[in-house]
Amino acid sequence: MNEQTFGTDFNQEQGKVVSITEAARINNVTRQAIYVAIKQKKLRATKDATRWTIHLDDLEEYRRNKYSRTKSMFDGELLFDNLKGYYSVNQAAKLLNVPAQKIYYATRVGLLSASRKGAAWVISIEDIKGYQENYLNKNPKVS
Repeated sequence: MNEQTFGTDFNQEQGKVVSITEAARINNVTRQAIYVAIKQKKLRATKDATRWTIHLDDLEEYRRNKYSRTKSMFDGELLFDNLKGYYSVNQAAKLLNVPAQKIYYATRVGLLSASRKGAAWVISIEDIKGYQENYLNKNPKVS
């Protein structure tokens, strides 16, 4: 029985197990990122003689619990709660279709108001709209 056939039969019998390479492809990350997650005990995996195997259920659990800036909390509340009108610099840049560095610059020179919560800049939707109306939508004067 060749390795491909064994892998397929093994997956069917064991209930959906994948290798590090397959897990990396599924999560759209490198093999090294999966390996590091295993070593940091963030992703449950088992190792037979030479090969790591990961249950798809464990991979899904890892994906659900994986750090995400959009899920960041500050004082018990979501930092970037879009439903309440609070956005990150990257989210604001995406909304305005400009580079994130333009947003950082606008906050630094006072064209766009933003508040610091912990290590993050938080921008309200009102400030984003004001910046767009007052600075981005202005037509340059032609002489």
